[in-house]
Amino acid sequence: MRITKANIFEWLGVLTAIVYSLLVAANIGAEFIGFTLLLASSGFIGIWAYLGKHKGILFLQFFYATAGIIGMIRWF
Repeated sequence: MRITKANIFEWLGVLTAIVYSLLVAANIGAEFIGFTLLLASSGFIGIWAYLGKHKGILFLQFFYATAGIIGMIRWF
Protein backbone atom coordinates (compact mmCIF):
# COMPACT_ATOMS: atom_id res chain seq x y z
CA MET A 1 0.00 0.00 0.00
CA ARG A 2 1.36 3.35 -1.01
CA ILE A 3 1.04 6.11 1.58
CA THR A 4 -0.57 9.18 0.09
CA LYS A 5 -1.60 12.53 1.52
CA ALA A 6 -5.22 11.37 1.32
CA ASN A 7 -4.41 8.21 3.34
CA ILE A 8 -2.80 10.28 6.06
CA PHE A 9 -5.84 12.58 6.40
CA GLU A 10 -8.23 9.62 6.28
CA TRP A 11 -6.51 7.74 9.10
CA LEU A 12 -5.87 10.83 11.23
CA GLY A 13 -9.60 11.50 11.00
CA VAL A 14 -10.47 7.93 11.90
CA LEU A 15 -8.11 7.80 14.90
CA THR A 16 -9.19 11.15 16.32
CA ALA A 17 -12.86 10.15 15.92
CA ILE A 18 -12.24 6.91 17.80
CA VAL A 19 -10.50 8.69 20.68
CA TYR A 20 -13.26 11.35 20.71
CA SER A 21 -16.03 8.77 21.01
CA LEU A 22 -14.23 6.85 23.75
CA LEU A 23 -13.57 10.00 25.80
CA VAL A 24 -17.18 11.17 25.60
CA ALA A 25 -18.59 7.70 26.27
CA ALA A 26 -16.29 7.20 29.27
CA ASN A 27 -17.87 10.23 30.98
CA ILE A 28 -14.63 11.06 32.81
CA GLY A 29 -14.80 14.84 32.47
CA ALA A 30 -12.78 14.99 29.25
CA GLU A 31 -15.69 16.13 27.08
CA PHE A 32 -14.00 19.37 26.01
CA ILE A 33 -10.98 17.43 24.75
CA GLY A 34 -13.33 14.97 23.08
CA PHE A 35 -15.23 17.67 21.22
CA THR A 36 -11.94 19.27 20.21
CA LEU A 37 -10.96 15.91 18.71
CA LEU A 38 -14.33 15.73 16.94
CA LEU A 39 -13.60 19.10 15.35
CA ALA A 40 -10.12 17.95 14.33
CA SER A 41 -11.49 14.68 12.99
CA SER A 42 -14.07 16.48 10.87
CA GLY A 43 -11.28 18.64 9.46
CA PHE A 44 -9.07 15.66 8.61
CA ILE A 45 -11.89 13.65 7.07
CA GLY A 46 -13.15 16.77 5.31
CA ILE A 47 -9.76 17.23 3.63
CA TRP A 48 -9.71 13.53 2.70
CA ALA A 49 -13.23 13.84 1.25
CA TYR A 50 -12.27 16.94 -0.72
CA LEU A 51 -9.17 15.28 -2.15
CA GLY A 52 -11.17 12.19 -3.13
CA LYS A 53 -14.18 14.16 -4.38
CA HIS A 54 -16.48 12.48 -1.84
CA LYS A 55 -19.03 15.29 -1.78
CA GLY A 56 -21.53 13.64 0.56
CA ILE A 57 -18.90 12.89 3.19
CA LEU A 58 -17.48 16.41 2.83
CA PHE A 59 -20.96 17.85 3.39
CA LEU A 60 -21.42 15.65 6.47
CA GLN A 61 -18.16 16.92 7.98
CA PHE A 62 -19.55 20.46 8.16
CA PHE A 63 -22.23 19.15 10.53
CA TYR A 64 -19.71 17.18 12.59
CA ALA A 65 -17.55 20.30 12.85
CA THR A 66 -20.60 22.28 13.99
CA ALA A 67 -21.37 19.61 16.63
CA GLY A 68 -17.75 19.80 17.81
CA ILE A 69 -17.89 23.58 18.14
CA ILE A 70 -21.23 23.47 19.97
CA GLY A 71 -19.88 20.82 22.33
CA MET A 72 -16.75 22.85 23.02
CA ILE A 73 -18.80 25.96 23.77
CA ARG A 74 -21.19 24.10 26.07
CA TRP A 75 -18.39 22.41 28.04
CA PHE A 76 -16.07 25.42 28.31
